[in-house]
Amino acid sequence: MTKKRIAFLGPPGTFTEEAALLYDPAAQLLPFVSVAAVAVAVDSGMADEGVVAIENSIEGSVTDTLDILIHESRLSIRRELVLPIEHSLLVRPGTQAAEVKAIFSHPQALAQCRRFVERCFPKADAVAALSTSAAVEEMMAREGAAAIATRRAAELYEAELLARGIQDRPDNLTRFVVLAESDHPATGNDKTSLAFSFADDRPGLLVTALQEFSSRDINLTKVESRPTKERLGEYIFLLDLAGHRSDATVAEALAKVQALSSLFRVFGSYPRYVRPA
Repeated sequence: MTKKRIAFLGPPGTFTEEAALLYDPAAQLLPFVSVAAVAVAVDSGMADEGVVAIENSIEGSVTDTLDILIHESRLSIRRELVLPIEHSLLVRPGTQAAEVKAIFSHPQALAQCRRFVERCFPKADAVAALSTSAAVEEMMAREGAAAIATRRAAELYEAELLARGIQDRPDNLTRFVVLAESDHPATGNDKTSLAFSFADDRPGLLVTALQEFSSRDINLTKVESRPTKERLGEYIFLLDLAGHRSDATVAEALAKVQALSSLFRVFGSYPRYVRPA
């Protein structure tokens, strides 16, 4: 039987790899250097699905993923996964804390550990990397450097664990999504994600769109906005709602909102994540 090919933000040892292993431990995992590359891999057929981070409980939405879904790719969200995040500080073996002059990591990880870095390494430079594992690779090639990454990365790259659990909040969770050519059939406990914007700028337009959901007792679990990247002051609205796009009431509400919109895109309907007991 052919293994499913799953693209993820690599190299091995990232939280995204951990999420991909949680999703399908039997799959063939394919590391890529960016979220955009993961999407292209699925779009082009190099991979069957791709796992990317979309939201963090501390730092909010992952803008790279949202921008790709809105502007660059026609892929759909097939599943969602939620992973507890524990960051560790890694160094080259033998490196002491007093020797650390630069700390490498993905921008999201640096932001999630801001308080620890500011208090323990106030003079160290924060250096952005493409991923937490890429940060470890860069760190291992430099003296006086550290990296914020996973404990698995420490094992893979033979780094030394200097500190663990350094995230600003202990309840740090990241939501990942599985991207594929199609979304998931209805299960009875689903979520739908979409984006829309308006050509007009007039009072009450957004309220009218949102009322299409509230009037049908459709619960909105997330509402946010992103710049259109075309003109200052113009925004794309992003919603997560309870229900599947094929449900009669949801389909009716989506059709009404689409009629009001200049841009309208359903990212997909998929099973809602249920935290294990």
